[in-house]
Amino acid sequence: MKVTVLGAAGAIGQSLSLLLKMNLPNNSDLSLYDVSTATPGIALDLSHIPTSVKINGFHSVQIEEALSNSNIVLISAGFARKPGMDRSDLFIYNAKIIQSLIEEIATYTPNALIGIITNPINSIIPVAASVLKKAGVYNRSKLFGITTLDIIRSNTFVAKLKQKNPEKINTPVIGGHSGITILPLLSQLTQDYCFSEKEIYDLTKQIQNAGNAVLEAKAGGGSATLAMSVAATRFTLSLIRGLEGEKNIIEYAYVEGNEEYARFFSQPLLLGKSGIIEYRSIGYLSNFEKNMINNMLQTLNNDISLGEKFIE
Repeated sequence: MKVTVLGAAGAIGQSLSLLLKMNLPNNSDLSLYDVSTATPGIALDLSHIPTSVKINGFHSVQIEEALSNSNIVLISAGFARKPGMDRSDLFIYNAKIIQSLIEEIATYTPNALIGIITNPINSIIPVAASVLKKAGVYNRSKLFGITTLDIIRSNTFVAKLKQKNPEKINTPVIGGHSGITILPLLSQLTQDYCFSEKEIYDLTKQIQNAGNAVLEAKAGGGSATLAMSVAATRFTLSLIRGLEGEKNIIEYAYVEGNEEYARFFSQPLLLGKSGIIEYRSIGYLSNFEKNMINNMLQTLNNDISLGEKFIE
């Protein structure tokens, strides 16, 4: 199993690489790439951790070697959001980076599963899909916007409110990956937890605004990186379990799906040897959640359109 991290010298890239070195299956290959000349040194540093995961670092023009024969490619490259910057500003900086990296993937490892962390996810995934289509190698079952961070945040906030173990909670989160497009389905937890209307409203807003809260708390020192790395590691390990033939692996991700609500939408996915093997039903929605979907769709569709027009 070969996993490649593009943007490995960044804040997310380094912590993600550390977690993968510690958690990938025995004898996996971990390939680190970044334009930074520090990348081989980061790989050397991580190679001193005593696991059987083999690790190599590449930089600049060495991207072909980094990508060759990858099973999974994770992209964390790009600029982080700064205080006062909205996601449309961020898109201008990151879309060209993603376009360039996806073109390299299309050339050197077109059959890999691609997991993108770089924000703004709502618009970046349509960019990636358009580039892959232009190259003639697009497979919607192999392209993922990693939104697992919204799930682990939801689990944490629900657990704190209800004084429960967060490791025992798995909150479905659908929609997109910013602001009002993030929708935790708290109604699907009601067999175990009783929420008042106010709790549902407040939790939903807390989950939607969690990224801004981290941005403000770091006071210009960065955006959400550590929890994002944990979320991306969880999602990557699920992809691997599916590739290795394990059954009933279900994760949520922002993908081109069945277009019930929007062309790209975060929804439950059954993972397998070819990536997505089934788009699962979102399931029961409360009236509050139905209204929240209706309220998000214009924003989400505008985000998607922004990404699609970038490659026209």
